[in-house]
Amino acid sequence: MKASTDQKLFSLRVLISGGGTGGHVFPAIAIADAIRAIAPEASIRFVGALGKMEMEKVPQAGYPIDGLWISGFQRSLSLRNVLFPIKLISSLWKAYWIVRRFKPQVVVGVGGYASGPVLEIASRLKIPTLIQEQNSYAGVTNRMLAAKVSKICVAYEGMDRFFPAARIIFTGNPVRKDIYAQLVSRDTAAAEFKLDPAKKTIFIAGGSLGALSINEAMAASTELLHQHADIQFLWQAGKAYIDRFSGCATALLPNVRILPFVNRMDLAYSLSDLVISRAGALTIAELCLVGKAAMLIPSPNVAEDHQTKNARAIEEKHAAVMIPNSQALQEMLPTAIRLIHDADARQRLSDNIRLLAKPDAARDIARAVINLIPNA
Repeated sequence: MKASTDQKLFSLRVLISGGGTGGHVFPAIAIADAIRAIAPEASIRFVGALGKMEMEKVPQAGYPIDGLWISGFQRSLSLRNVLFPIKLISSLWKAYWIVRRFKPQVVVGVGGYASGPVLEIASRLKIPTLIQEQNSYAGVTNRMLAAKVSKICVAYEGMDRFFPAARIIFTGNPVRKDIYAQLVSRDTAAAEFKLDPAKKTIFIAGGSLGALSINEAMAASTELLHQHADIQFLWQAGKAYIDRFSGCATALLPNVRILPFVNRMDLAYSLSDLVISRAGALTIAELCLVGKAAMLIPSPNVAEDHQTKNARAIEEKHAAVMIPNSQALQEMLPTAIRLIHDADARQRLSDNIRLLAKPDAARDIARAVINLIPNA
């Protein structure tokens, strides 16, 4: 039996589909890395949507990827909806040939446009399938696939309201490998960002592109930030907004460091005493892992308002403070400053969010994938 299992791992072929956002792409790469850690000789291939970030990020991580001509159906009236049936048929046809050519033993879907056609074809061909749902409110693609797939890995409790309970595995969300290390000292992190390691630090993380409401709340708070010179701010404004906000009065304060993007999130987390961020599933998974006190400001511009549902699930466990996006301008900085001066409150948030961490999520999902291979 051992020899048989070893041979199956040696010849393992896994197809991973989906993407569109970092919240789908980075967990997918983490799953692939975890599979490779268990089965180094495994052949892993990705399928994404043409023009989306996975077409760049996946090859950078060392994996081949095929692209489908696919996009979502617009909920509002749009001429793009005319092309949707054509794109869907095209993607199903291409997915069929990708699956037939690659001959995967297991197909994994992480959500996003490309996940649907690939998982649909795999299920029709009777190939074992697994989907990973990152959010507390399941996405449309995963809900549609739920009745067809073999297993469903989830990150939140109560997901049986979307999926068949017998197929659910509670794994948590996998996060990037650099977040796991946590070996960087506060002094080293402060030097990287040219900040003072002795000062309380608030890290404002609006995402790679940025978050307008969070940026506007910072820009409108010059006087307040000037009054609290004992606090320093590491402000990731986002690539889409850096030109607009880098010249504002707030950004010119000596206790504010504004950047378009933070490549080393491990350093930012090491330095921060409080994190202000959106409530994407990947971000929350990282905050749980590093155990940082957090304020979550959900984006209103996501499907089914799932970030608000993510944030509420964490807030209900007294593991973060949630502020609605509409109230960010008035409440974000005053609330953050009250928290930064309340060490006991921050410690409670830190302790509670750390309890929600699933540091072995990627490995557990990888094992669930491998377990779908007959007799593996």
